[in-house]
Amino acid sequence: MSDIREITAEFPDLPEPMQQQAPGRIAKRNVVGMSGGTVYRLCDTAGKPDLYLKQGGGSVATDITDEMVRLNWLEQYISVPQVIAFTAQSDQAWLLMSALTGRTAYQRLTEEPEARPQIVDALAGFLRQIHTIPAQSCPFNSDHHLRLARAHQRLQAGLVDTDDFGTLYEGQTAQQVWDDITALLPLETKTVVTHGDFSLDNILMDGNTVTGCIDTGRVGLADPYQDLAILWDCLGEFSPALQDRLFPAYGITAPDQKKLRFHLGLDEFF
Repeated sequence: MSDIREITAEFPDLPEPMQQQAPGRIAKRNVVGMSGGTVYRLCDTAGKPDLYLKQGGGSVATDITDEMVRLNWLEQYISVPQVIAFTAQSDQAWLLMSALTGRTAYQRLTEEPEARPQIVDALAGFLRQIHTIPAQSCPFNSDHHLRLARAHQRLQAGLVDTDDFGTLYEGQTAQQVWDDITALLPLETKTVVTHGDFSLDNILMDGNTVTGCIDTGRVGLADPYQDLAILWDCLGEFSPALQDRLFPAYGITAPDQKKLRFHLGLDEFF
């Protein structure tokens, strides 16, 4: 993964109501994640807190709308960016948010090798906090049945990026991955509130303390391994020892290898 997280960019065109929310700022465009959309950090030259802007059209506009709705719901339970303004016009959407303090977990793991075990413990603790949000209060569904249906649609439409497959499925076709994960069905599942994309770039930290999470458009009810698999896979970039530490730190003594493999494969379709 590149160490370059953002580049200076031309200030984005904003809808009229939103222009009043971000005067006198310069734009830095994020180059990590958010495929199909654009993410900007809007920096104030007078020293006011940064803002973040997401914008996009078509299906990305729908994703941005989903994130706005989930942010407004999540803020009562965990630390997430505050929605400053949201505008949707035609097939375009703009979401302006406050910035969380700290650096990404990926940056922290890169910068402080000696603190990596403590960072993993903090990530596991924050994930448990998400998973203990009362499931009955969550109005969003993200379970594997829904994600499988969407994955199959992407498979049929030829939208799966096989060049981006992780180590487990590197060199395979999308159909081979599909065959692999569907052979693992049915699954015994547990239902909790999940983040949906609990990767190292979506978690902010101040030192070894998690300050919150971003990119919440996939938040919804699903099995805990939806999040655990993604985080476990990300930690593999640093060391197998960190992967081994994750599950005990979370509270699992014997990881379910079947569910881990299933969710790793399912995530390759998105």
